[in-house]
Amino acid sequence: MSNLTTSDGVRLRARRWAPNAPTSTTVVLVHGFSASKDHPDVVAVAEALAHAGFGVISYDARGHNESDGLCTLGDAERFDVAAAVQSAREDSDRVVTVGASMGAIAVIRHAGVDPALDGTVTVSAPARWKLPLNVKGLLATAMSRTRLGRYLTARHLGVRVHPEWSDPPSPLMVTAGISSPLAVIHGQADRMIPSSEAHLLAAGAAGPTRLDIVDGMGHAFDPRGIPAIVAGVQWVLQQRRDNPHPATA
Repeated sequence: MSNLTTSDGVRLRARRWAPNAPTSTTVVLVHGFSASKDHPDVVAVAEALAHAGFGVISYDARGHNESDGLCTLGDAERFDVAAAVQSAREDSDRVVTVGASMGAIAVIRHAGVDPALDGTVTVSAPARWKLPLNVKGLLATAMSRTRLGRYLTARHLGVRVHPEWSDPPSPLMVTAGISSPLAVIHGQADRMIPSSEAHLLAAGAAGPTRLDIVDGMGHAFDPRGIPAIVAGVQWVLQQRRDNPHPATA
């Protein structure tokens, strides 16, 4: 275990996985809302990536588990991603970010301001601030957009949530400015965010894009999506090798 400090002064608790063989690539793995670096689904993805030959660093996002700060549901979490990417670059020539749900929003936000990033893999990312009109979607909207909902979320889920919704730019707005490779992964059975959002994200990206809709996969780091995540990391790296950015060529 180790600590990271963000540019806005938040201390994050981090965890690392070593690859099976020497590697020049580290994956920054970002969990979703109410999860942690130690959640079994996060650990399963980290272990699969390490087995595939990548170093991995994950962390408890702000407001979660052993980290300080307040959760903003994907807005200020971009600073968390940046701190982990900076740490990864101290040990690796190439860095790829992988984020699920809230973590996917965070890695998109970071990729929008870091053209040197070797690639981004999103899992269950929304394209717009619009959730489906079902029970889960309505509950998620109330939990994230209202002061009372955020208070109740913090009390019952153990996440320290900022009381205000900051209304940041949507992921779709941000992907229009991402030039590095982007792999978009979504579950066909995701009842929280429909797979149509993944199609919007992939169509709106400025750089090379890969889209995987996984049969039977639900929301976030569903174990059925692990092969697609590993393939997505491999794909963005291959794109970067074939079309290197001037700053990393």
